[in-house]
Amino acid sequence: MEPCEVPENHIHLLLCPAMDYLWTPWRYAYVTSAEKTPGCIFCQVLEAGDDEKVRIAYRGKHCFVILNTYPYTPGHAMIVPYEHLDELQKLPAEAAHEMMGLSQKMEGVLRQLYHPDGVNLGMNIGKAAGAGVAGHIHMHVLPRWVADANFVSVIGETRMLPETLEVTWKRIKDALST
Repeated sequence: MEPCEVPENHIHLLLCPAMDYLWTPWRYAYVTSAEKTPGCIFCQVLEAGDDEKVRIAYRGKHCFVILNTYPYTPGHAMIVPYEHLDELQKLPAEAAHEMMGLSQKMEGVLRQLYHPDGVNLGMNIGKAAGAGVAGHIHMHVLPRWVADANFVSVIGETRMLPETLEVTWKRIKDALST
């Protein structure tokens, strides 16, 4: 059989020996349970009245910064517009400018606090793009280190985070306040 040729009895499983695959079943569990949550989680946290409890680290004029409850790495934050919008093109220019400004500020905060090897910045717009909250756009900003996805995450379905979300929230909130 040629490399990457699919045997007839494996029609539903396309594996290529030249490609490595990493399975993340915890992500699927999160995405499928998030869909069952009534309403929009981002809109709900804004009404909670306790920024520390819901981990809002900063409130701007058009957007807020919140920690990801299921972080890939310590410091994984999101910049979220107050306005409930499902497409970036619908975001008013003032809010888009603030979102980018807060993304830049968060990059600096994460570099200062965590000294990462790099920073991921991105959006998943729509369910097919991998958005856990498909109806409310948001920008992810998270520090990354060489080899930060190790066997524990891949095989053990466990994330190793060196600090609690409460400690992360306090550090980021304090850094954004300066």
